[in-house]
Amino acid sequence: MSSEEVGIVYVGRKPAINYVMATTLQINRGVKKIILKARGRAISRAVDVAEIARLKYFPGKLKITDIRTGTDELIEEDGSRRDISVIEIELTTV
Repeated sequence: MSSEEVGIVYVGRKPAINYVMATTLQINRGVKKIILKARGRAISRAVDVAEIARLKYFPGKLKITDIRTGTDELIEEDGSRRDISVIEIELTTV
C-alpha cells in the first residue's frame, strides 16, 4: 500500500476502540489520509473514533481536515423509502 492511497474505515455497531485500532493500522502502513464513514446511529461513534485517535493515540500527529455530511435513501423490504444521515470524517497525518 503506497502512502498516497486513502484509507477508509467504515464505522458500525462494534465498540469504538475496534475502529480506532483499524485507523491505527492504516496509519502504521503509511496511509496519510483516512476517511471514517458512518450512517445513522453510528455517526456519534465515528466522531468518538476521530477524537480518540486524534487526542489519545496520535496527539499532535493527526488532524481533522474535512467533515462531510449528507443523506442516503434506503429502500426497505416492503418497498418504502427512508432517509438516513451519513457522515465522512477525513483525518490526515501531520
